[in-house]
Amino acid sequence: MVAMEVFIWSCMLGGLITLACGALSEILVHNSIASWRGLAYVLVMGSSCVLMSGLPMTLIPGLQAHTLLLLQSTFGPLSGALVLRYLGLWLGVALVDRLVHNTIMWGATLLVVVSGYLAIVGAGWLELSGLNPLLVSACVSALGVLLAFQACVRASMLGDDLARWMVLACAFLGVMVLGLYACALWPDAISLPAKALIAVGTVAHFLVGITLTARRNRHNRRLKMLAGDDKGFDRATGLPTGSVLLAKVDDALWRAERAHAQCTVVALHLRNLYSMSEAAGHTVDQQILSAMAARLRRAVGFRYVVGLYHPRCFVVVISAGPNPKEVDRLIFRMRALLNKPLMVSDPRAGMHHFQPQYGVGISRLVPGTARPQEVLDETEQRALAHINGEMLPEMDSATASTAAAPLR
Repeated sequence: MVAMEVFIWSCMLGGLITLACGALSEILVHNSIASWRGLAYVLVMGSSCVLMSGLPMTLIPGLQAHTLLLLQSTFGPLSGALVLRYLGLWLGVALVDRLVHNTIMWGATLLVVVSGYLAIVGAGWLELSGLNPLLVSACVSALGVLLAFQACVRASMLGDDLARWMVLACAFLGVMVLGLYACALWPDAISLPAKALIAVGTVAHFLVGITLTARRNRHNRRLKMLAGDDKGFDRATGLPTGSVLLAKVDDALWRAERAHAQCTVVALHLRNLYSMSEAAGHTVDQQILSAMAARLRRAVGFRYVVGLYHPRCFVVVISAGPNPKEVDRLIFRMRALLNKPLMVSDPRAGMHHFQPQYGVGISRLVPGTARPQEVLDETEQRALAHINGEMLPEMDSATASTAAAPLR
């Protein structure tokens, strides 16, 4: 390995160490499972990148080529499985997209199995029929990159704003995986400028991935802290209201129409929001709204529209994809979280117990003729009707078939 190549890979190693220090600082500031996952990702994936570069042979002269080949062929698929698993958690596909979730899980399992098989082959217990173990490792790792790219593209198309940037991270991942495997398989065939480009792509992948992970973690923490203060959004809950909400609902209906999918609109009317105002003060209303908004967002994830139609009516729009059973599971999860008692604080009298009571209206729409304002009004009326124990007539079946849940 020439001096310039050593310099290139050493710069890459320095960048990875710097990013690992950044992930460690995230743990020191916010000691959470997500922060530990970020550090594990940098360490495992970064170690695989350093092994693929061949730098250990220069830094550790006594390292045997067979040992390095064994580590390269096993660490590649293993780190790919880790990437797929963490990506699935980051996207939240287990809740909202079972197809992608199953694809990611089966892909990660395949990578782990191949990694174990290559480890057994490297130990000399089995033979690979003349195939290069590193080439087999490269093929399955490339499959992992394709699965990750497909999952991010699908999430972006279905409304996850951060997923479109994760697509960029997956593009850098492809440059990293294909480039490093090419350097390991044909070290003399890759020019120094190409190796420099591969090193830059590797560091860029980690940088973009860590940045997006930190943003999603901050978003989750903000939801848990029940905060939000953006223009066009409710100050107490951070949820879209008014024209912003109508625009988001219209966009969700448009996406569902393009995907030829059913769109489900859920209205939750909080009946007893102001029941504690006299005993505990008006500040508890904001606490209750913030808590209910955070529970709703955590229940449905980041892909679907969650808004506040007015202070006592929350709106959830589930568009573009899930089959009716998945929608029912999502609604069940929402109700399970909303049914939990809530503790609110009063500076004068201490803590109070609040048990949410709400009506649920559900409209299952065939997009194309529905207007956002009319859909929200109709769905809210159904939620109110079930609070009062009434039944409204069904909407036109060509536009929507509507059902509602009993008062909780």
